[in-house]
Amino acid sequence: MTNWLPVWLREYQRSKLPGDLVAGLIVTAMLVPQSLAYAMLAGMPPETGLYASMLPLLAYALFGSSMTLAVGPVAVISLMTATALTGLAAPGSPEYVALAGQLALISGVLLIVFGLLRLGFMASLLSHPVIAGFISGSAVLITIGQAKHLLGVAAPGNGAIDILMHVIGALPGLNPTTTAIGLAALAFLLLARRYAASLLGRVLTPRAADLGARLAPMLAIILSAAIVHLFRLDQHAGVAVVGRVPLGLPAPVLPLPDASSLGALWAPALLIALVGFVESYSVGRSLAARRGERIRANQELAGLGAGNLASAISGGFPVTGGFARSVVNFAAGANTPLAGIISALLMALVVLGLTGLFRPLPQAVLAATIIAAVLPLVDIGTMRRAWRYDRADAWSWIATASGVLALGVEQGILIGVALSIGMLIWRTSHPHMALVGRVPGTEHFRNVERHDVETLPGLIAVRVDESLFFGNIEAVETRIRQLIAANPGTRRLVLICSAVNHIDATALEELTALEQELSKRGIELALAEVKGPVMDRLEPTELGARLKGRVYLSTHAAVAARAA
Repeated sequence: MTNWLPVWLREYQRSKLPGDLVAGLIVTAMLVPQSLAYAMLAGMPPETGLYASMLPLLAYALFGSSMTLAVGPVAVISLMTATALTGLAAPGSPEYVALAGQLALISGVLLIVFGLLRLGFMASLLSHPVIAGFISGSAVLITIGQAKHLLGVAAPGNGAIDILMHVIGALPGLNPTTTAIGLAALAFLLLARRYAASLLGRVLTPRAADLGARLAPMLAIILSAAIVHLFRLDQHAGVAVVGRVPLGLPAPVLPLPDASSLGALWAPALLIALVGFVESYSVGRSLAARRGERIRANQELAGLGAGNLASAISGGFPVTGGFARSVVNFAAGANTPLAGIISALLMALVVLGLTGLFRPLPQAVLAATIIAAVLPLVDIGTMRRAWRYDRADAWSWIATASGVLALGVEQGILIGVALSIGMLIWRTSHPHMALVGRVPGTEHFRNVERHDVETLPGLIAVRVDESLFFGNIEAVETRIRQLIAANPGTRRLVLICSAVNHIDATALEELTALEQELSKRGIELALAEVKGPVMDRLEPTELGARLKGRVYLSTHAAVAARAA
C-alpha cells in the first residue's frame, strides 16, 4: 500500500516537519476569513466556505504535483460560481447549494478527464494579457458587487454599471454603523498591507514581520465580531452579521446532476475548470521555479480535479489554487503538501468547535476582506507593457476586462479567447516575407530593406517567416507574383524555408501549381534550408519529384548553383 502513496509522502523527512507545521498554522489563520468571505461572494452559506477548505486540501495533497500550492476557495472562481448559478436558484437556498456542488463535481470530472487525456497544454491556450484582463475585470466587478455589503444598502442588478447605479441610488438609505465598520475594516486592511510589515520589522525578523502582516484579515474579523457582540450592534443598529454557522463536519453527499442541471452547468463548469487550472498552474509553476522544483501539468489537472470532487462531496463549491495563500504558504516555509493537510485538520477543528464565534461577524467586514484581497489583482501594468510592445495583446487585455465588466465573467473570457485566436489567425495568415541578398564577403543573406547586401540579376531569394498552410498560402503566392512582376528578367526563384515548420495539404497543392506555372514561364523554383521533417513529407509528393536537385542545404548553395 505504501506504493500508492504520493512520492513526497513516501520520502518524507522529519526535518521538513517544522516548516510544514508553521505554514499550516499561518495559512489556516488566513484561510478562515477568506473561506467565509468567498462563500458570501459565491452566494453560498458561510459554512460551505469552511467545508471547501478541508477535503480539497487533502485530495490535492494526494494527487497534485506542487509542493506549496494552497487549494481552496478563490475570489474569481467564487464570482464565476455565483454568475453560473444566478437565475437557477435563490442564493443560499438548499437548491442553490446543491447546484454549486454539482458545478464543482462537473468541473472536477472535466479536469480529471483532461488529465487522463494529457491535455495539460491547455495552460497555454489563454495568453497572459487575456488572463490578466479577465482577472482585472473580475476584481473590479467583485469590488463593485461588494460595495452594497460594505455600505449596508440594498443594490440588486446585473453587470458592473447596473450594480454601481443601484448602489449610488441607494446611498441615502445606507446604514451608518455598517458603513463605518466596513470602511474602517477596509482602511485597516489596506494600511496593514502597506505598512504592517515595515512596522513589525522593527521588532521581528523580516520573514516573521511579513507573515504577521498577512494575518491582518483575521485580526479584523476578531475585533469587529467582538465589537458587534459587545454592543449588540446587530440588534440595536441593524448591522448585518453572518449569523449562525452550523457546528460539526458536513455529511458526505454525492451531488449527481440530472439532465436539466447538466445542460445548464456543463458550459460554466468547463470555463471554471479552464480558468481555475490556468490560474493555479501559473501560480504553482512560478513558486516551484524559485526552488528548482517542477510541477507537471497533467498531474495538476488530476490534483485540481480531485480537489473539486472532494469539495462537491463535502458540500462546497468549485476551488482552485489561490495566489495569495500559496505565496503565504511558500513564505511560511512549507516544504511539502503536508502543510495543506495540517491546514485541513485545523480547519476541521474550527468547524467542530469554533463556528459559534462567527455569529456576530459583520458582513461588511467580509466584504472589506474581499475588496482588500482583489484590489491588487487589477493588473494595469500588464496592459501598459503590452501597449508598448504589442498593441494587439494590449487590446486583448482591454477587450477581456471590458467584456467582464459590461457583459459578465463568462462572456468576458470568451471575448478574450476569441480575440486571441483571431489575432493568431490574422498573424499566421499574413506572414512576414523578406527579399534577401548576400552580405558582401560572406555567405550570409539578409533582408534587402535592412542591410547593405548584394543581389544577382535574374534571381529572387525570398524568405518566408511562417509555416505554410491553407490560411496564408494565397498571401505567399501573391507576394511572390508581385516580386516577379517587379523583376521581369527573373529566371530563378529561391524560396528560403528556414522558418517553415510545416506545409499542409492545401499549401502543397498551391506550391505544386505555382512551380508548374513558373516552369512554363521559364522560371526555375528552388528551395533552400528546408527542415528535415518537412523534407521527409515533401519527397514522396509530386512537388518533391519535380524539385529533384533543386533543394539546397543553404541559401548560399542555392545562389551559387544559379551563378554557376
